[in-house]
Amino acid sequence: MSGLKFDFTNKLAIVTGGAQGIGFTITRQYLEAGASVSIWDYSEKALATAKAELSAFGDKVQTLQVDVTNRDSVAAATAALKAKPDILVNNAGITRDKSFAKMGADDWDAVISTNLTGLFNVTKNLLENFNSASNQKRIINISSVVGLYGNFGQTNYAAAKAGVIGMTKTWAKELGRKGFTVNAVAPGFIKTAMTNAMPAETLQQMSSKVPLQRLGETSDIANAVLFLSSDAASYINGTVISVDGGIVL
Repeated sequence: MSGLKFDFTNKLAIVTGGAQGIGFTITRQYLEAGASVSIWDYSEKALATAKAELSAFGDKVQTLQVDVTNRDSVAAATAALKAKPDILVNNAGITRDKSFAKMGADDWDAVISTNLTGLFNVTKNLLENFNSASNQKRIINISSVVGLYGNFGQTNYAAAKAGVIGMTKTWAKELGRKGFTVNAVAPGFIKTAMTNAMPAETLQQMSSKVPLQRLGETSDIANAVLFLSSDAASYINGTVISVDGGIVL
């Protein structure tokens, strides 16, 4: 997407899980395109590292420790915002991979609470707090290709990410008349600390099926997110863009 130049000057983006992995790359690219970014992340350590690495952007960066599963935490972060947001990227997520036979209730609850209920909590809380002067309000939800086709050992994660797609399409229908577009990006296997924690055999199996014969980069996902946030995507609503090297083919 090197031929497109994005300009988010005077816009505020909120990126959940924005202090590490895919979220951090999304955050950096927004900042490089002129936006201010409020980074919401659960990890104090990751927030401190991100703040240091992004120090050149000064007060355009806000870091907030937020537990997306906790509605009081989300409400406190909303109250701490320096301005009304124009863009929300629901990126926060975790994995607890086990075969269904071995998956415990705690594994299920943790992933659903963060990856699905957390998305609900954040969006519900922010919905009436978006910049009312904008008719180009954006919500981009990070799903996954496993939400489209499933994956061994990821019942909880696949169910949550499929739910994200359902929420995306429903919100696109409900919120379009209020000046929003709502879309999802479904990453394939991307090189992050999260994927590095997955079983080696799972990574090996999935990588071998990618027609491009490589794992994706975090910038591949960020490029899609920034495009969907831009004026160039103003008539794209309710879509799921798979950024996966063709693994779903």
